[in-house]
Amino acid sequence: MSAMRVLKCDLTVIGTGMAGSAAALFAASRGLKVVQVGRSAEIIFASGLLDVLAVHPVAEKKKWRDPWAGIRALVQDCPAHPYARIQTGAIKAGIKEFLDFMEGAGLAYRRHAGRNVEILTSMGTVKLTHAVPETMWPGAEALKKKDPCLLIDFRGLKGVSARQIAQVQKRRWPDLRLACLEFPEMEGFSEVYTERMARALESSRYRHKLATAIKARLAGAKAVGLPAMLGISNSRQVAADLAERIGAGLFEIPGMPPSVPGLRLKEAFERSLPAIGVTLFSQEQVFDVSHKEGRGFVLGIGRAEVEQTVQSKGVVLATGRFIGGGLHAGRQRIRETLFNLPVYQPADRRCWHRKEFLDPRGHPINSTGLQIDDLFRPLGKNKQPAFEMLFAAGSILAHQDWIRAKCGSGLAIATAFAAVDAFLRI
Repeated sequence: MSAMRVLKCDLTVIGTGMAGSAAALFAASRGLKVVQVGRSAEIIFASGLLDVLAVHPVAEKKKWRDPWAGIRALVQDCPAHPYARIQTGAIKAGIKEFLDFMEGAGLAYRRHAGRNVEILTSMGTVKLTHAVPETMWPGAEALKKKDPCLLIDFRGLKGVSARQIAQVQKRRWPDLRLACLEFPEMEGFSEVYTERMARALESSRYRHKLATAIKARLAGAKAVGLPAMLGISNSRQVAADLAERIGAGLFEIPGMPPSVPGLRLKEAFERSLPAIGVTLFSQEQVFDVSHKEGRGFVLGIGRAEVEQTVQSKGVVLATGRFIGGGLHAGRQRIRETLFNLPVYQPADRRCWHRKEFLDPRGHPINSTGLQIDDLFRPLGKNKQPAFEMLFAAGSILAHQDWIRAKCGSGLAIATAFAAVDAFLRI
């Protein structure tokens, strides 16, 4: 049997979520030879919204219409937060580069200048976010104007209820009308799924049938809101064609995970990152890694066993927390799963959670993760960088609670931008 071929690169990105994909994008765009490896299932849980910051302090649930003012307050109160290690200009530059790339990949985003967007959710609440997919933007405009709007859900589809949205919004947006439809050719199904519906709507035949059913219920509504299901690979064209057939504004309402917008991101990354030179090992993992001073890292990757060896000058660790597999919670301690790096965590497991599940402060376990230096290098036991050319980005970083602060995508993109920049500087 011949010896396994060694693939050499400048930078290996471990992780195929938002942070890992952003790091691969930034590195490849700067002329680096990049390998990206990871299981991309986690990203299908993404809502598709791009949050930068909407809530701080979390315990007070204070909302920020200006995300940049919110970040300034956050870093003043929490100097160990990852945002505190990045200049605001760099955060903005990273987000702009990311959004430009996504538009080129067929997923355009819309945003206001200098302030968050208000967007209606499938629970009927209003969320503040920095940027929304183009297919959701007409919903932000309709919410602002309170135009007569028809909300649609589908028999057999769980997680979205037009009636609940209308009930929650009845004082703020009184002219909401409801319709529960059968999705074309899925009549009588006890359960239907947005992914199947989205792929069906990429066919003109299904769009014609759905448009006919919606027009029959329109009754003068100026906008139509429906679950996020307007195609996957060509959502812009699906939305435009369906809106023209209906004769009214059309918008998607972000729903519960797993989501169609998450699938769009996954497929866009898998399609577009290799096109800019990223060697992508999707649905694979790193089984072992070794480090030799002056020679970088040697990684063994594959699906069920080592099938490929990669020699890399540097590594960006973007493996996420518990769902992504970057962190593992044992009976007593939380550990980092690949490099065995020290994890910042409560001293005792009994302190991981507060007594009340819905405690407004969140739980201490939400802030666990890797501590880093100013170059986004994880610290070892001696509080010095564990490896000169190992960097970390995304939710695996300590001292942040991205879910409650509504900053997940912004944190992922900004820290990936900073980690790649640090690699280049070193």
